Amino acid sequence: MKRLSHLFILSLSVLFFSSCLKKAEKNSEVFQSQYHLEDGDQKTVDFIKTLETNVPALLKKNRILGAVVAVIHQGQPVWYGAFGYADAENNNPMKLDNICRVESISKSVTTWGVLKLVQEGMIDLDVPVITYLKNWSFPPSKYHTEKITVRHLLAHSSGLKLGTIGMRYLPEGERPSLHSTLTKDAILFQEPGKSFSYSNVGFNLLELLIEEVSGKDFGTYMREVVFNPLGMIDSEFGWSARFESRVPNGYDLENHSIPPYIYPDRAAGGMFATIGDLTTFAVAGMPDFSDSGRKILHEDMILRMYQVQAPISGVYSIAFPSYGLGHFLEDLSNGRRAVSHGGQGSGWMTHFHSIPESGDAIIILTNSQRSWPFFAEILSVWGDFLGVEKVGMSVISFGNSLVWILLFLIGLGSLLFLFLVFYQLKHGRRQLKLRGMGNRWPSIFKFSLGWLLIGGLIWANSQPYLFIEAVFPGPSPWLGGSILLLAFAFISVSILPKNVIS
Repeated sequence: MKRLSHLFILSLSVLFFSSCLKKAEKNSEVFQSQYHLEDGDQKTVDFIKTLETNVPALLKKNRILGAVVAVIHQGQPVWYGAFGYADAENNNPMKLDNICRVESISKSVTTWGVLKLVQEGMIDLDVPVITYLKNWSFPPSKYHTEKITVRHLLAHSSGLKLGTIGMRYLPEGERPSLHSTLTKDAILFQEPGKSFSYSNVGFNLLELLIEEVSGKDFGTYMREVVFNPLGMIDSEFGWSARFESRVPNGYDLENHSIPPYIYPDRAAGGMFATIGDLTTFAVAGMPDFSDSGRKILHEDMILRMYQVQAPISGVYSIAFPSYGLGHFLEDLSNGRRAVSHGGQGSGWMTHFHSIPESGDAIIILTNSQRSWPFFAEILSVWGDFLGVEKVGMSVISFGNSLVWILLFLIGLGSLLFLFLVFYQLKHGRRQLKLRGMGNRWPSIFKFSLGWLLIGGLIWANSQPYLFIEAVFPGPSPWLGGSILLLAFAFISVSILPKNVIS
């Protein structure tokens, strides 16, 4: 019995700690940068030097293979940096001219294309979208699909579900049509206009709207109306043969390589662009500092995107209080409004944060699904540079610390309890009594709870996407290990003889 108990504790400890052992990663300190500083602003120079020092360290800390970052100050791009690897297996470094998946930053760009139609009087924000759709109809619904307006779609208040995620296809291969995808995914779960609920489907419906109203392919329309006027020569909604050697591999949570892919739809997350083109786009959204955006939209139309359309509740409210048209919104401690969007896909995460009134922005693209804590730490440094208390997702850094504390308490408590149980088993009840937990709950309940926790871990491990794992990729494996220990603690207590624990 003594050897068995020692072996059992050793096995559990190995399971707990081995759940977090990861292979060594490549050095992420490989980087290139470009400066565009003309006025010798020392504060900005110091901030950029901080980024050049911190970014490689943060990439290594978060096990991220590659990133490209751009900084805009007073309406001008002042710095670009490329770090780590675009293809770690072949030692290809990330470069500033790599064409990256921008994921849901696509939504902010798509919004410009929609508002161009509004400006030209071809559609109205508050007219039901079915008015403009002649070749497709909503699937049957118990809610009123005829009430969904263009504004609802742009503000994520349409009542449509998030939609199918994780579906990716070879760039040159066959994929489902937009019509068939919408027929499968365009399902209402609540009445239109009721509340904010993030929906990829809503923006893919805007893709169909643009095609039906303009009479053009969505990618062609966006190239003619947005990309060409702004000079975004390396941007496309969809795949182009010229991307072949310039698109990095993505890397999942375990840093398994994911080659370039496309979605069956484009408006919600199918855009490819260089960091330079995204910088051009961000500057176009700062009418006080640039006239470039006015080639497409009037100033009042640009500013309309930054007006609150829907308050945000639930998970997204942790970082942002409201949503405009195609942009997350927050009011900073200095009284200015920040506009933002980010995205994630298989092996990619992206984020941009802009303050149009001051002409400041930062854009971060990574070929990794482990990047939210990285974004949070970079945004905190950027916020310090701007002199504001909190910037959007920087709150994730605090949440990350809380998860580490939680898993430590669970793991430590479970190990301590198991040690006490087996100490009691070894020495008998005269040496030590575990009062309380032994008799308070019936054995069948503790046994069932232990296996329920194990079942939950098995379910979680089988899921293609878990929110907590995406937001907290560092502590998540440890959290799983600590929950596993807790499960074994409950099971071990339930199966011990009654005269052992009193």
